[in-house]
Amino acid sequence: MTFFDFVIGVSMGAIIANSIVSQIFTPVSAMVGLIVLSVLVIVTGYIHIKSFKLRKIINSKPDILINNGNIIETNMKSNRITISELMMKLREKNIFNVADVEFAIIETDGELSVLPKPNQKPLTPNNININVTSTGLTQDIIIDGIILDENLKNMELDRNWLLSQLNSQHIKDASEVFYAGTDNSKKLYVSKKTI
Repeated sequence: MTFFDFVIGVSMGAIIANSIVSQIFTPVSAMVGLIVLSVLVIVTGYIHIKSFKLRKIINSKPDILINNGNIIETNMKSNRITISELMMKLREKNIFNVADVEFAIIETDGELSVLPKPNQKPLTPNNININVTSTGLTQDIIIDGIILDENLKNMELDRNWLLSQLNSQHIKDASEVFYAGTDNSKKLYVSKKTI
């Protein structure tokens, strides 16, 4: 949420609260105020998409907080971020040493984007020339004991396959399952009911 979104939300809340509590504001005047504010938000949103200058004014801009392992104090002060907050945000990204960071950028929504130095990046199959196949998205097969036949059909599976998979995991009936899902590898993940 940007500062602009926050101000609009608080303003709308104040209009609604005043119309409920105060006898000065009538429901009609509150509705007119909400409609005018909503129209302003829609117009501002449209201009926000079309105008780069207005976008910078409303959303500010991303700032670099760490450049090649060095903390940029001026950007830390202008964004009102303490060292403790920066270190917490780095730990959330599994970075425990500032020296391991090539760039850390505070985004307009307050999130920290971190690019580790090349020697600190996790190894991927591509780095060592290993071909991997995609497992695709996991499809829900059972939710709270109910079999989702449509998802089974989408995965080109049937109830016989599902029951044999459940039997192999010592489950007699789908009603014992809280959640089950599978992906393109056809491996069934099962979480039993505990209650």
